[in-house]
Amino acid sequence: MIASAGPITASTLAHELGVTPAGVRRHLGALGLDGLITEHEPAGHHARGRGRPSKSYVATTEGQQSLATAYTSVAVDAMSFMRENGQLDQFVEAKMAELETALEEAVPADAPMSERVDALSRALADKGFATSVRPGPGGYTVQLCQGHCPIQSIAEEAPEWCEAETRVFSRILDVHVQRLSTLAGGAHVCTTTIPVATAAAKEG
Repeated sequence: MIASAGPITASTLAHELGVTPAGVRRHLGALGLDGLITEHEPAGHHARGRGRPSKSYVATTEGQQSLATAYTSVAVDAMSFMRENGQLDQFVEAKMAELETALEEAVPADAPMSERVDALSRALADKGFATSVRPGPGGYTVQLCQGHCPIQSIAEEAPEWCEAETRVFSRILDVHVQRLSTLAGGAHVCTTTIPVATAAAKEG
């Protein structure tokens, strides 16, 4: 209610929810400590004391973002529904085609492999992934790491998403890549191994 109807006062919340003002204020205090709401300061100067408007509250940016979990739940349910109706693979491939088109534009086809992987990492970061590139053992590979996935909850329900994403990376880089771990699978990071020695020989 604070997010949708704010600025809103404790007394209004109490009336709408059918609880006591004291009970509402306890919840408001907890939400404030969590950084999810803040007091709304009306424009202009307002003297303290009698006649001062009642405190009203609005959702913070963090509070607004916390509400996104409801939409995530709907998206996860949608994945289950499409799987049951034989539509999931088609949907995933369509979304991955969109991703591939966007990433291809950011990754130079004629650059050395190390530069192409860096470009892919930056392009993924622009789409909300927390990415980094690390050298692999022996210098024959690099690892593309994704420490945050904006669709992790969806991928947990539909691992086909991760598999299709791996194929996209392989086609864009024109080498066989191997997904070692995923956030959706319970790891702390998504890790994709990319061979650079083979690519260097191919480019040579």
